Amino acid sequence: MLKEDTEVSFLHRVAGLLTFREPGSGITAPPDEPASRARPGKKAVAGPKSLQPEEVLRQQIPLFRALKDNAEVLRRVFRLPQNKDLVMREFTLNTSPPLRALALFYDGMTDKMVQDMAVLQPLMLLAGLRGEDAARLLEKIVETLLPGNQVETVSNFRDLVDGVLEGSTALIFDGIDKGVIVESKGYDYRRVDKPSVEAVIRGPQEAFTENFRTNTALVRRILRAPELVTEILQVGRVNRAFVAVMYLDGTANPRVVEEVRRRISSIRTDFIGDSGLLEQFIEDVPLGLAPQTVATERPDRVAANLAEGRVAILVGGSPFALVVPATFYSVFQTAEDAYVRWPFGTALRLVRFLGLMVALFLPGIYVAVSGYHHEMIPTDLLVAMTGSRERVPFPTVVEVLLMDIAFELIREAGVRIPGTVGTMLGIVGALILGQAVVAANIVSPVVIIIIALTAIGSFAIANYSLALSIRYLRFAYTLLGAFLGFYGLVLGVFLHVCLLADMRSFGVPYLAPAAPERRTGPDLILRGPAWEQDVRPGDVEPVKARRQPPVSRGWLLRRRKGGRGDKR
Repeated sequence: MLKEDTEVSFLHRVAGLLTFREPGSGITAPPDEPASRARPGKKAVAGPKSLQPEEVLRQQIPLFRALKDNAEVLRRVFRLPQNKDLVMREFTLNTSPPLRALALFYDGMTDKMVQDMAVLQPLMLLAGLRGEDAARLLEKIVETLLPGNQVETVSNFRDLVDGVLEGSTALIFDGIDKGVIVESKGYDYRRVDKPSVEAVIRGPQEAFTENFRTNTALVRRILRAPELVTEILQVGRVNRAFVAVMYLDGTANPRVVEEVRRRISSIRTDFIGDSGLLEQFIEDVPLGLAPQTVATERPDRVAANLAEGRVAILVGGSPFALVVPATFYSVFQTAEDAYVRWPFGTALRLVRFLGLMVALFLPGIYVAVSGYHHEMIPTDLLVAMTGSRERVPFPTVVEVLLMDIAFELIREAGVRIPGTVGTMLGIVGALILGQAVVAANIVSPVVIIIIALTAIGSFAIANYSLALSIRYLRFAYTLLGAFLGFYGLVLGVFLHVCLLADMRSFGVPYLAPAAPERRTGPDLILRGPAWEQDVRPGDVEPVKARRQPPVSRGWLLRRRKGGRGDKR
């Protein structure tokens, strides 16, 4: 019995001698497991020298144990030493024995104060840990030495690289096959400012910025509900743009949410730099005659649409959010409609609808009446129009097209020229050009009036994408009026309505809830009182159709029961 115990003790001593420590790590590892190999039970991976950057970014390749192997792979991924704005800082932790570590971050994307005080200083000066097994040591480092509010442990190169690209600081340690991502973003960005495109007289004066988290916070600050869900996706092989899908759980239609998630996740492209690019990848009809998403820079409008059961899409780096599904009525409306009393909100919508009709049809109607339907013009007006065109060498349709194209050129030039010069060009250029072409008998004064009214009507359209569509469809209606008169205009309207009725936005008919008819509140072209809008729009088919009781003004019930304010 004593002999057997002696043999067992001898074997234990031999095993202890065969166990060795990795240099400078203080962490034990078996001699038959090199630092660059995978742990038992895991799929073996290639060595650090054979890994290609594309492979590292595409697959979830685990980190190596040896610090030098991880550093070699990361140098290849980040193109060092050619890449000058990436900082790779090697340092030693104040542990027993000392532990070598590596910090990676982009200069200019991190807050240096946070990095020094919350990352490097605690690790280099305050550690005082003793060498233990890898898992326990990393756990102590995360729990006791990194006071940041967002600290994440990662086990593969792709997650580590993503953290560095987002502006965080990545940490890897010698002898530990896991890394740590410490949130330390500190890059500059444009602060929250007033809306520049969707300005209102009454209502919130905040607009989205290019900062992703600022935009999601602006929406959540307005819609303070625990059921507001923000899902984060990444799109773009090169820039890995963050895309937030926001919706109210229990209110939004789950089929619409799943369809939005499916379309965004299936995008295969290198670069998504703005929500306008993403919109083109997810819209149902690429050649549609109207926008199939509502693009807005206003957080309050996004919050209002989320409360109706729609889905919002925010893209990192873009100050415009997308709201889906979109219908003609949701595109046509503005945020200010809900902030004024309902009679005036209805009047504003009617004015905008009149502007849309003028911008779309007025040049075509003028060409049709001038060429085919003289009997519809009063005699005195017809004589005046004919007299003004006596010395004009071009047909009416050519006059209209020339001035329409000239005005589009002036408008585009005014937008592209920076500062007040662009505004002055739009005003002065239009006045000088109009006076010159009339004096030269190139166009008649009536055409100048028609084009001016058309331009004013197009400016009354609140949605920029819809205004673009109307501006260029106007040329088609002008040509139809020139060739077929009113018959051409009626034919164009018929085809236009048929195409709009055939369009869908994430499965929702574009003219819903009017065609097909669905239950909805009084909030289409005409807007009813807020207390009568007790149901959500039926076009999105929300889970909860009712948003307020039929009698939402409870004080009326108390008055009827003889409460305070009752007139005896």
